Amino acid sequence: MDPSEYRPRTGEIPTSPGVYRFRDEDRRVIYVGKAKNLRQRLNSYFADPANLHPRTFRMVHTGASVEWTVVGTEVEALQLEWTWIKEFSPRFNVMFRDDKSYPYLAITSKDRYPRVFVTRGRRKPGITYFGPFGQAWAIRESLDLLLKVFPVRTCTKGVLQRAERSGRPCLLGYIGKCSAPCVGQVSEEEHRELVRGITDFMSGNTGTMITDRKRRMAAAAEVYDYETAARLRDEIAALEKVLAKNAVVLSMNADCDLFAVHFDDLEASVQVFHVRGGRIRGERGWIVERLEDSTPASLAADYLRQAYGEADPQAVPPEVLVDTLPEEPESLSDWLWDRRGGRRVDLRVPERGEKRALLETVRQNAEQALTLHRTRRASDLTTRSEALKEIQEHLGLEEPPLRIEAIDNSHTGGQDVVGSLVVFEDGLPVKRDYRHFAVRGEAARDDTSSMYDVVSRRFTRYLESLASDEPDERFGYRPSLLLVDGGPPQVAAARRALDDLGLAQIAVAGLAKRLEEVWLPGDDFPLVLPRGSEGLYLLQRVRDESHRFAITYHRKRRGRSSTASALDSIPGLGPAKRKALLAEFGSVAGIRRAGPEELQRVKGVGPSLADTIQRELNGAQRQAGGAQPGGEESESDE
Repeated sequence: MDPSEYRPRTGEIPTSPGVYRFRDEDRRVIYVGKAKNLRQRLNSYFADPANLHPRTFRMVHTGASVEWTVVGTEVEALQLEWTWIKEFSPRFNVMFRDDKSYPYLAITSKDRYPRVFVTRGRRKPGITYFGPFGQAWAIRESLDLLLKVFPVRTCTKGVLQRAERSGRPCLLGYIGKCSAPCVGQVSEEEHRELVRGITDFMSGNTGTMITDRKRRMAAAAEVYDYETAARLRDEIAALEKVLAKNAVVLSMNADCDLFAVHFDDLEASVQVFHVRGGRIRGERGWIVERLEDSTPASLAADYLRQAYGEADPQAVPPEVLVDTLPEEPESLSDWLWDRRGGRRVDLRVPERGEKRALLETVRQNAEQALTLHRTRRASDLTTRSEALKEIQEHLGLEEPPLRIEAIDNSHTGGQDVVGSLVVFEDGLPVKRDYRHFAVRGEAARDDTSSMYDVVSRRFTRYLESLASDEPDERFGYRPSLLLVDGGPPQVAAARRALDDLGLAQIAVAGLAKRLEEVWLPGDDFPLVLPRGSEGLYLLQRVRDESHRFAITYHRKRRGRSSTASALDSIPGLGPAKRKALLAEFGSVAGIRRAGPEELQRVKGVGPSLADTIQRELNGAQRQAGGAQPGGEESESDE
């Protein structure tokens, strides 16, 4: 729909803080946003829609109406925005998704006999949660150890009622893993005291528990009550074993959450470590589609709202550490203050020390999570098939591109120009077919010339292989699609090289990195594949792999160039003799100053080679500008 048809009059829009909702023709909410000034924000959507970001452009043209709600403060706007995002799940809002369902340790604190158990899924009222934890087996093992110290109820309601009717405890009651309040072995208050013990332990109050038990164990041993002392010894061992599973990461008794994000052009990965009492008590991660206009600051605001939008007040720590401050940090701090029940929350980026080091660990986990997510996605056969089919449809190919080759060039200021060739078959890399090319002479003068040179050399080998009785396994296959890293100039160069070789049947496309646009030869406008499409993801992965391979080879050649010296071009002077000369005289300048007799003292250097060294070094010096009077160089040749 044309946005001008439903644009509200400027004078009708208030200038107060508030939350707005775009709806489509079916009255479904498609976007929820907040603003300090509603009039200013909403006018930005309608003033010139053609200049909007592509995703925002689609949202405005999908909408059929816009409505708003005025609130008193920016914090209220933040709260209302999050409530509506959770209620309506608008298609154009960023929504994080867990890459897995994390386990929690839960305590039904409102029950007559509170129950402790491990659970997943959405939180429910009346239950205290600890976590999330990385692996279910780890928290189950810890719970098993804690039950030796705090034998609280773990059974379901049906098992509890059956035991109450029969007057016999369940198996856990017989083996000492439950205090059996169902049959009166402990009173209701005594059982609640055990529950408080687990709650305190999971909250990080561990020091006094172990210290108190050690004191009581020593006192019991003094009066020869060895049975009590042995029981306390076992409890201490169990508590210390649970603590050992949660390594101390901070020397101070800190309670904080640490968030870090790692992203590529299409997706972002968020990881959080929950630290309580200086120990990692849980972790969690999300993967989110990254919008074109999203920044680290906007991502930070989104994931903090997701993390604490439905959290219990006790789940919000006094300190939240992030790698990038979110947009409008003051408003978000006030919102966290409200979520924590009116208690202060310090939202900041740590600059140094233990917390900064731990935040780097969180960032590395986020990077690994995104890599794992991409690997799993790429290895799925159904997903790869869908990607190849999408590429065929969007690029108008006769068949799915089962073999895709990608070429990229790399250089530094026009020096050490190299090209790379990577190969993907059925959506997976075939690294044995990777090749790189050194580009020299006129071909290295600009990027399009380099592209023409590399494409020509690669497919000249292909034609030679066809004509040979023994096909070249390295270059004997023809790709369904040749992908180049770049826009129209690079695509045109690759197309021209193939046409000059008579290979017009090979399709060519370019993927421009800035906006992830797909360019086809001769087209004035690019193809824009949907951001979430598997086809775009595969093309991006192929392009990025060619870029990585080119950069690696370029750095290798650049390293060689930077370590080259005037000795490298002297005929008859190999690596061993160069090394021996430098060891003897210390530098090229020292070798140049040495006479023929001195040079001959080096093993392997005879009169003829010594004269050659002198002639070549002095000739190179004169060509570079000569020496100053007295034989002293103007600059070091090292």
